[in-house]
Amino acid sequence: MGKALFWRRTHRVLALIVGVQALLWMASGLYMTAISIDVIHGDHLAHTHRPALSDAVPLKAPAAVGIAPDEALRLKQWQGRPVYEVGKGPKARLIDARTGAVLSPLTRETAQSIAQALYQGDGAVESVRWLTDAPQEVGTRPVPLWQVRFADGVATTLYISPFTGERLATRHTLWRAFDVMWMLHIMDYRTREDIGNPLLRIAAGLGLLLTLAGLVLSFWALRGRGR
Repeated sequence: MGKALFWRRTHRVLALIVGVQALLWMASGLYMTAISIDVIHGDHLAHTHRPALSDAVPLKAPAAVGIAPDEALRLKQWQGRPVYEVGKGPKARLIDARTGAVLSPLTRETAQSIAQALYQGDGAVESVRWLTDAPQEVGTRPVPLWQVRFADGVATTLYISPFTGERLATRHTLWRAFDVMWMLHIMDYRTREDIGNPLLRIAAGLGLLLTLAGLVLSFWALRGRGR
């Protein structure tokens, strides 16, 4: 088999393999750039502002409500009241800064009330679930957590921390499609996070070989015409 025939066959095989992935790269890239990242994040579906604390409300000192000096502490406005957010992760808790009452872990009713206050769509609450295993769409966010799903056209779902009362994530149909496109784009079909995974490197390497094979064929074609 001559060199020219070898390179032509190599080029065809590589074009078939790389071409499919190149199509996925272009389609996924188009989707990810055509839709605003703010829409993907769901900023239009849930409030993102934080209410300011009122200086007129008398507060109890942290020590007076059982907060140790070495504990992580944050004062914030939550559900219309000032609260202390104490600790981090699963050990975090909310304490009413006026009365000292412990407010967490949140009940189902409280989680639903928070989600409804944050939600800016027009759908009713479809389900409220207590999750001890985080679904893939919330990644590595701490569990357990509350999942509140709304019956709207984009399946809006808010994830609420039962310990801090914070919204951990907003998910909807466009975000889920973006997640699939991102998976196809970086070729990480397991965690959808590793942009340096072996499959992507192999595809990039094959793409380079495809280009080199094309250059070799072009060189021979031009040399043949010059004779």
